[in-house]
Amino acid sequence: MTTATRAEGAADPQEGRTLTRSPRRRLLYIAGGMFLLLVVVRLISGEHALTSGQVISTAVAVSVPLALVGLGGLISERAGVVNIGLEGMMILGTWGAGYAGYQWGWSAAIVGGVLFGMLGGLLHALATVTFGVDHVISGVAINILALGVVRFLSEALYEDVPGGGPSQSPTLSSRQPELTLPGFSSGPNWLGDLEARHWPVVSDLAGVLRGLTTDIGLLSLATVALVIGTYLLLWQTPFGLRLRSCGENPTAADSLGVPVYRMKYIAVVASGALAGLGGVALVFAANFYLQNQTNGRGYIGLAAVIFGNWRPGGMVAGAVLFGYADAMERVAGDAIPALLLLVAILLGIAAIWQWRVGRQMLSAIAAGVSVASLIGYLSIDELPGSLVSFTPYLITLLVLSLASQRLRPPKADGLVWRRGEQ
Repeated sequence: MTTATRAEGAADPQEGRTLTRSPRRRLLYIAGGMFLLLVVVRLISGEHALTSGQVISTAVAVSVPLALVGLGGLISERAGVVNIGLEGMMILGTWGAGYAGYQWGWSAAIVGGVLFGMLGGLLHALATVTFGVDHVISGVAINILALGVVRFLSEALYEDVPGGGPSQSPTLSSRQPELTLPGFSSGPNWLGDLEARHWPVVSDLAGVLRGLTTDIGLLSLATVALVIGTYLLLWQTPFGLRLRSCGENPTAADSLGVPVYRMKYIAVVASGALAGLGGVALVFAANFYLQNQTNGRGYIGLAAVIFGNWRPGGMVAGAVLFGYADAMERVAGDAIPALLLLVAILLGIAAIWQWRVGRQMLSAIAAGVSVASLIGYLSIDELPGSLVSFTPYLITLLVLSLASQRLRPPKADGLVWRRGEQ
């Protein structure tokens, strides 16, 4: 490796070893293991909703906005800018999507949400990159500002509109198209018939396939493409190498001719666009804009980035975990106690893995929480309603925090950089 490549990429030896392995094979192993784990939990608990097509379909819809806002946070932080303002950019995206969607339809909603999110990203870039404002302060200010801006706009534009008001927009004039993948749309509902038989593995696989292949929104398919494209862009192209170098060692990158300021602006504005697109997904789900529609999902997406070790795969895993737990709470709230068994097994596996890599303290904590979850599953028949609604957040934070690997953020993440200063 040349000196220029070392400085520009600020490569981490561990990261280099990770990239030499097959990510597709690793993802297949993880997906297969999680599927078999769900089968085991379903057979033990008798809760067939765990692998039902309705739960899987809902989990996909809930995971999409989290994955999009998480991608935005990933790109921004890889360029060295902490983006606490993802929540505010997502809020701006929901309002932009609601306004444009009721005026001109679902395609305009996408454009409106992305543009409003980009405005939030541009404001954050202006404050942090140009004026050197602390990244956290700027992000918090954007979150507060976004709440006031959308309330003002709603009162100004929706007050006298039928179906609108100071806290919501009229319904969108057209809905996002949904499609069923080829081979699953014609003939009888054979996947549903297989799922209803509750055969081990076969019925579970049918339920998962039915949820992943029927009535899928175009934005969900676009999210899959964006996740793959982001990975290829950041880790397989010279542009991605230059962008990541700005988050590792901007001074070295600048000495090699990388336009650090420009790269940071591109990353933060793209971050806002993706957060706004996550807001579009929330509007599509409800078919209108509603105040507080994000409900803290921008923060959950940022947490998924951190616990995923600033990599797309780990971030998506966190988004899917929350989406699945949230889908269970929405579709099959009575089956929530079965998730305690799932958490007990996951954290038991995490405890063994943490012990093997020499983290005895974290292993002991994971084992203790695993035992507590198992006791809760064996002793609780029904959770109170207030606790059921909190379960997705609790499960996501427990599993991600106790099963996470050693975190390695970009070295210059969150630092205010000026050309000529070390």
